[in-house]
Amino acid sequence: MSATDVLDTSRDASVGRVDMKLEVMIIPVSDVDRSKEFYERLGWRLDRDIAPIRGLRIVQFTPPGSGTSVTFGQGLTSAAPGSAEGELVVSDIEAAHDELAGRGIEASDIWHGPPFPIEARQRGPDPERTSYRSFLYFTDPDGNTWLVQEVTTRLWSAPRPDQRR
Repeated sequence: MSATDVLDTSRDASVGRVDMKLEVMIIPVSDVDRSKEFYERLGWRLDRDIAPIRGLRIVQFTPPGSGTSVTFGQGLTSAAPGSAEGELVVSDIEAAHDELAGRGIEASDIWHGPPFPIEARQRGPDPERTSYRSFLYFTDPDGNTWLVQEVTTRLWSAPRPDQRR
């Protein structure tokens, strides 16, 4: 049996589709209070800051308009502080850059083209403001990186044959 056979649900109508939504991303930090100040300065909503047991502290923030939260604290992960990378989507990359700067957050210059490799980046937003083509990034105090991408129109793709009615 191939991997395609395992993933192909079109042969068995009894196999349902289970939605899986990303709710929380855990990021490693070295100083919880310093990170809390940073994410408050970003304007993200503080959802909780609890220490239910000794050695465990959970701080959770949600970016405006997001269904996914960021959690950090003490006793949550063994990952090295600064090793996380996440992506944020905005409808206006220039407005996002201005807001970050206005909040005292050091952000990269805006560029367009592919985000990787770095040599392929071109200065400024995409001249046609094509969705998925303009970026910037910023880092938190530990070096966790947030890539910010402008998306104004979502890509659309035709349904797979097993999804057509």
